[in-house]
Amino acid sequence: MRRSVITATGSYLPERILTNTELAKMVDTTDEWIVSRSGIKQRHIAADGELTSDLATHAARAALDMAGLTANDIDLIVLATATPDETFPATATVVQKNLGMTGGFAFDIQAVCTGFLYALATADNFVKSGQANRALVIGAETFSRIIDWTDRTTCVLFADGAGAVILEAEEGKGTSDDRGILTSHLHSDGEKHDLLYVDGGPSSTQSTGFLRMEGKEVFRHAVTNLASVVVEALAATGLSTDDIDWLIPHQANKRIIDGTGRKLKLSSDKVVVTVDKHGNTSAASVPLALDEAVRDGRVQRGQILLLEAMGGGFTWGSALVRW
Repeated sequence: MRRSVITATGSYLPERILTNTELAKMVDTTDEWIVSRSGIKQRHIAADGELTSDLATHAARAALDMAGLTANDIDLIVLATATPDETFPATATVVQKNLGMTGGFAFDIQAVCTGFLYALATADNFVKSGQANRALVIGAETFSRIIDWTDRTTCVLFADGAGAVILEAEEGKGTSDDRGILTSHLHSDGEKHDLLYVDGGPSSTQSTGFLRMEGKEVFRHAVTNLASVVVEALAATGLSTDDIDWLIPHQANKRIIDGTGRKLKLSSDKVVVTVDKHGNTSAASVPLALDEAVRDGRVQRGQILLLEAMGGGFTWGSALVRW
């Protein structure tokens, strides 16, 4: 059976760091209030003129360097973002140009915070079907551009960043002992639109709009949906929570991460947490956390990783990966 193996990771965070103390000068909040409700201590904000494609390109180059590959070794780029450079063309094609990739194909996917998992599953299917041998999967966001900086319930949470992985085709036996993406599961529920959305767009308001969120309701649904999609992934492979070496969740909120871990009866020392340093970088958060855990040596070959996320739409999903 043809499998998609993650052979390299990369990430990028803008230079500017915005601390809770600085935010407290902008809106009615405090460091204690933010940390107690989200676990976030700081976040990175893109510089003026720094685009989503710039962040994505930096992360992609870091992944290519780790793999020892050039851009023309890549057949496919799938970029997950809710904050594209332009309405069209796809930001992935700008990254393709920036990297000097002269062949292959590139496109964007929009599933907000679950975007990276949607992109990973999509690229996995292209690789498994033989339509691509190597794929570059990126999550990149400049959420600071769609934040209402007078709304303390949202401006303290979201931030900018990018993360990337390279998938390569490898033959496996079709069992859970294979390396690579073992299973992925995606869901959406359009009925929950009004709980997390942006109040603008080309068709509706001809403007970008701002992010709007019903925090308590999002929290409630997140813990339930994320736990269920993890159980779904384990059931599909015949594995159990005891087999998970690392849970690498969407870095939305420390309380959501902790709640999901408790629901799964998973020890906190098996959970990768970066939300304190990065904030919620939407589609970038899972690959950012993965890259950190790979580069600091926590993730080792042969280990089982469980990636999960939930975002506006609602969308949610998981991927079970043997490193």
